[in-house]
Amino acid sequence: MHGHRYAIEISLSGNIISMPSSSEEGMVMDFSDVKAIAQKHVVEPWDHAFLVYAGDTVVLDFLKSIEGHKTVMLDCVPTAENLASKAFQILDLAYRDTYGNNLRLERVRIYETPNNWADATRGE
Repeated sequence: MHGHRYAIEISLSGNIISMPSSSEEGMVMDFSDVKAIAQKHVVEPWDHAFLVYAGDTVVLDFLKSIEGHKTVMLDCVPTAENLASKAFQILDLAYRDTYGNNLRLERVRIYETPNNWADATRGE
């Protein structure tokens, strides 16, 4: 077993807000909102957790023996590629629920290290 210090990068598209005198004029979305939604739906649940495939019963049994351990079970093996895809699925729903068709998630990039990452994009 080993750990990573993942980082996430999110790319969104949408129409530029055209509301004179609004603090959001000229934006697609306020970056603080992008971050808050990602924090709530992906970062907080996964942060400082052991991400484990639900079918890996040996590891799950071991983790159950550790008191106070934060474990997140996934329906896939937690590779960077699968985590990017899973994060895309989660965030696509979260942004759509909040902004409807006014915002479109285009890409989620998961950095396993500063020089190694995996992307998930719409249609993959």
